[in-house]
Formats: sequence, C-alpha cells, structure tokens
Amino acid sequence: MEEENKVNAPVEESTEASANKGGYEPHGSAAAPRPGDRKDGSHRGRPSERRGGRGGFRNGNDDGLTERVVAINRVSKTVQGGKHVRFSALAVVGDGKGKYGFAMTKSGEVPDAIKKSLAAARKYMMSVQLVKGTIAHDVEGVYGATKVVLKPAPAGTGIVAGGAVRAVVELAGIKNVVAKVYGSRTPINVIRATSAGLQSLKEYDRIMVLRGKKTPEQIKAKREAERAQRKAAADKAPKGDK
Repeated sequence: MEEENKVNAPVEESTEASANKGGYEPHGSAAAPRPGDRKDGSHRGRPSERRGGRGGFRNGNDDGLTERVVAINRVSKTVQGGKHVRFSALAVVGDGKGKYGFAMTKSGEVPDAIKKSLAAARKYMMSVQLVKGTIAHDVEGVYGATKVVLKPAPAGTGIVAGGAVRAVVELAGIKNVVAKVYGSRTPINVIRATSAGLQSLKEYDRIMVLRGKKTPEQIKAKREAERAQRKAAADKAPKGDK
C-alpha cells in the first residue's frame, strides 16, 4: 500500500520547470511563458493590456496624415434571433497644414471599424484657412443640439479645447485657439459642429473687399507681390551640391 501511494502521489515541480513545460502560470509571474507577459520584474504587460493604445496619435500610412481614434461605441440591435452586436469607430485624420477629415463607420470587430473609419476619413478631406497658426475671426458651428464656439488666440496660448474639438483643430494644424461646446457633447455631433464652424471661416482679403476697404485689383497686386517675394527668397537660398 505504501508503495502504491508513493507511485500515485503528485509530483511537485518547481515553478521554472512547469514554465519550461508550458504549464499554467498566473499572469504577471516571473516565469510566465506566454509572449509579452511580465518577465524579470518588467511591468509592461501584454500589448492588449497596456494603457494609452486607443485614442492616441499615430502615422499609419506614408501619406503624411496623422490619425486619431476619438471614440469607439458598442452598438446592439435586437433582431428575431437575438441581439446583433457591432462596433462603431469615430476617427479623425489631418496633415497639420490646413487639411483634415473625419468619419464614423461600423463593423463587427473593433480593428475593422477603426480601419474603415480611417479609410473613409481620407476620402473626404476638407481644408481650413489658417492665419499665423490660428483662425481669422470668431466663428460658431451648429449641428443639431450642439454648438461650438471657436475664437482666435495669440501665439503661445495653445489649444484650449477638449475631447473631439481638440482632435479636429490639432490635426488641422491650428496651434492657438479657444473653444467652448454648448449643448450635446456627443463626439460625432461635436466634430460636425466644429467642422461646420471651420468651413464658415472667411478669408481676410475677401472680407476687405466685401467691406469696401480694398478693391479686387489691390488684392490681386498684393498676391502677385507676395508670390514674387517668395520666389526671390527661394532663388537666394543656397542650394545643395548636386
């Protein structure tokens, strides 16, 4: 009997031995065999568990556009067979030089929804007129129950905005602006209201003509002089050895 008990008794293995054999180890242990787990006291964790992955800026493609995922929402639809769950992703892209785009798409998986929204945002790019890193004048954008007020700010102020408004103005290339949101704070409505305000901006030269301060001929002569000045500066700049 004593010999049988010795044979059937479980064999205790060390933590390192069980890790080498591929046995189960609690996540975060020093001997965790899974790739990406904490080893030797590292606190990185697996890629899916790291903070700050979603919603950050990144350059996904070689087209020079910066991407940002603003919001991801779980959408559930009740059908005859049960519930149909999908995910919607709201993304913004921009080149930082006056062009931006945004889109919200749905898919069955989060990565697919993000990929679709970024591709859709690239198809519908819009431009905004920048004046020394800010906007030309105060403007209001309204969409549904959301109203966004944008005001120009002097250099050094930065972007005084939050959430979806910051994503749009920062990727569009606006360096100094003050924004305030009234009404609904739904991200897609805030972005649409912000875009409506940016698209309603007027150029300085056009306003001067409408107010009778300048004539179209003066504006044309001014632009030609600026173009000639830029060309002369480019010709004087030293060129590299070919």
